[in-house]
Amino acid sequence: MPRLPLCRLFPFFLICLILVPSAFASGPYVLGSSNTVSADPNITRPTTTPCVVQLFSDASFYDFNVENYTYTPPAACPGPWAKVILESDINVSAGIQYDRTANYWLGPVNIYFGTTAEPSPNLGPSWHIENDLTDYSSIFYTAQSGVASIGNTLCCGLTSTIYASASLEFYPLEPGQTAPAAANQVYALSAGPTGGTVPLNDSSSTLSGTFTLPTNIVGAYLDVYSQSQSDDEFWYTCSPNDVETELQTGCGNTGFRETEITIDGQPAGVAPVFPWIFTGGIDPYLWFPIPGIQTLNFIPYRVNLTPFAGLLSNGQQHTVSLSVYNADDYFSATASLLVYQDSNSTQVTGAVTKNTLTTPNPAVTENLNVQAAYIRGTVDVDSKRSFSISGYANTSKGKVTTTVSQSVNFFNNQYFDITASVYKEYITLGSSVSSTTTTSGGGAATTVESQTFNFPMTLNLYEFFASNGDVDLTTTADQNYTATVSTKTGGAVTYTSSLINTGQHQDTVDFNTGLNSNQSSAQQYNYWDSTSAGYACDLAAVANVLTAFSPSCNQ
Repeated sequence: MPRLPLCRLFPFFLICLILVPSAFASGPYVLGSSNTVSADPNITRPTTTPCVVQLFSDASFYDFNVENYTYTPPAACPGPWAKVILESDINVSAGIQYDRTANYWLGPVNIYFGTTAEPSPNLGPSWHIENDLTDYSSIFYTAQSGVASIGNTLCCGLTSTIYASASLEFYPLEPGQTAPAAANQVYALSAGPTGGTVPLNDSSSTLSGTFTLPTNIVGAYLDVYSQSQSDDEFWYTCSPNDVETELQTGCGNTGFRETEITIDGQPAGVAPVFPWIFTGGIDPYLWFPIPGIQTLNFIPYRVNLTPFAGLLSNGQQHTVSLSVYNADDYFSATASLLVYQDSNSTQVTGAVTKNTLTTPNPAVTENLNVQAAYIRGTVDVDSKRSFSISGYANTSKGKVTTTVSQSVNFFNNQYFDITASVYKEYITLGSSVSSTTTTSGGGAATTVESQTFNFPMTLNLYEFFASNGDVDLTTTADQNYTATVSTKTGGAVTYTSSLINTGQHQDTVDFNTGLNSNQSSAQQYNYWDSTSAGYACDLAAVANVLTAFSPSCNQ
């Protein structure tokens, strides 16, 4: 009962890339084109004229080389800024190449994390990314060096070079405009002074930063990236260790992963792992021309650490760490600690008064019928936790108490049907966080912020092994990223927002010929908040070319 590996390095992919329909990489939303497109919006700009600082231009990545650059603050726009935006244009020359992980760093701080699109000999894809870095404004006041890293090689039959350019846009404030609240300090959890991700190979592997922090902290947040790699790339297909061999999944520790955050060894927060699927993942045809959700530009998960503000302000060193529960070789991790200070106080005191967060305790249920001729049945893993963390800080405005209460739920239900001619694995995954943050005291009305995050996914894999040696793989993949926010101040709703980003992909590929059939894909992006007009964009593709897009896309 053979199974072909789920691996973006599988040699077949070098064949199938050659046969992607010919198209011009002339830009987004060209009907009939296979060029990479996304429904994600560009960032809304202020009305002021920005100062633009070019970080690097037409840098080439071909031998696991990096691009070193020097950043100098814009003299004509000294700050504070209404907005700081990273823009980057990336393209891959036509040829044969795998998807690659891309990182940009300013000093040790990550300012972009994503992956690249795959080319074909007939198509060199190009795409545009943008990041709102306004919260990170403090790192841009100092001249410093930076590094762009896109780990690419031209060895071993690979022929495509990756090119990238990047710049920062600094938008001045309008006359009389108050600067948006930005972190006073940003501390990097990375590989060193020039950045770099850190591999987390198993549950005991950690990424840590030990810092001497300001003594007047009133807010703290951790932006977390946990990117699955190697055996963990398809972690949602993994099985419990006791049935890994029979189910031929190639990875163990179940299909559950979660990022755990600690402060000085004390549980401090949870970051769910989004199931990013890269453009070489499973079947590259699935992602021409529409990649998976967030594939090209990851969104970090922000963990609220404000209940620890009083503790972090005590003048002692503190260690912030993260690990990935059930990691099985491996996750590539980085994080940024954003600290907000009390401008009218030099010393904030306080303490954590409640913390019920514990490590996960997932439940695994196996219901398999194992016979000589077939294996059939289900493997389910569930993790459900609710916790509350509360702390107070004595600030210049008085005692402020912050309580973060969350329910973190996860399930991964896998159905297997394995015979000599068929390998089926059908996955239904649900990952959600429901969070309420209550802030009271300090002479202000009580604020209650409610947030929800939902990352459901269905993935159906059907491999057929014909008697003549032909092997076909049919895949359907549906991804979702939804987030809502509702803020009440003094009992009155003051802000609401809703983001829904969904994608649907299907394809059948013949491993022997490299040809595919019945390919289609679509993406829908919808955003609305109570302060601005909404945004909606729908894309559709058939036979690996763009067939429809809504007029509102990137308007």
